[in-house]
Amino acid sequence: MESLQAAGSTAPTTSSALSDSEIVSRVRAGDRAQFEILMRRHNQRVYRAARAIVKDEAEVEDVMQQAYVNAFTHLHQFEERSQFSTWLTRIAVNEAIARRQKMRLAASITGDADEGRGDFMATITSPQPTPEHHAYAQELHRVLEEAVDGLPEAYRAVLMLRDVEGLSTAETAEGLGLGEEAVKTRLHRARAMARRTVSLRLGASATGAFQFQAPRCDRVVAAVLARILRL
Repeated sequence: MESLQAAGSTAPTTSSALSDSEIVSRVRAGDRAQFEILMRRHNQRVYRAARAIVKDEAEVEDVMQQAYVNAFTHLHQFEERSQFSTWLTRIAVNEAIARRQKMRLAASITGDADEGRGDFMATITSPQPTPEHHAYAQELHRVLEEAVDGLPEAYRAVLMLRDVEGLSTAETAEGLGLGEEAVKTRLHRARAMARRTVSLRLGASATGAFQFQAPRCDRVVAAVLARILRL
């Protein structure tokens, strides 16, 4: 998230160097504005966790906002036996699952069983200097995102957090409420279900997919701050 923070952060630089636990302590003590640092620091992971379950981009932003509000209002329940990022990921996953269920219920009532897929991220930054390489990287990311979206949800969530976000097996297990062996099994099957041509490129290119760009980062942060400062 360094690029996101640099691109859109307005949080105090003196506070941004603090650990999550130190910032949480400040927020608990009444400095609500410090919560912005936590959001900007973890927006990418929260986005990817929600996006693995809810594929509609507009819904994903709503899920993120509600997940942050939920985390803020229950911050007193956070125990430092686990990392704040893992605790936050679990909240985002739960909110995404609840949102998906509401979407399915609404679709069944209207007779439309298809969930909105939404548009893929329109801007994916490529580190390649030439237009040809830039176009190739964009196409590779597009194919990768489509391959991940095509997986069953149980496998998609594990693949998203392990291969795309880069979490450890233990972090993924805790975030999704699974055992580590279940994570390993689902990850193995998820990779096997993806097309071989994409799987061969996952290690080198996965971190460039499902980016949460600075304008969206700013939009979510501003919306959440407006809500929590009224609480």
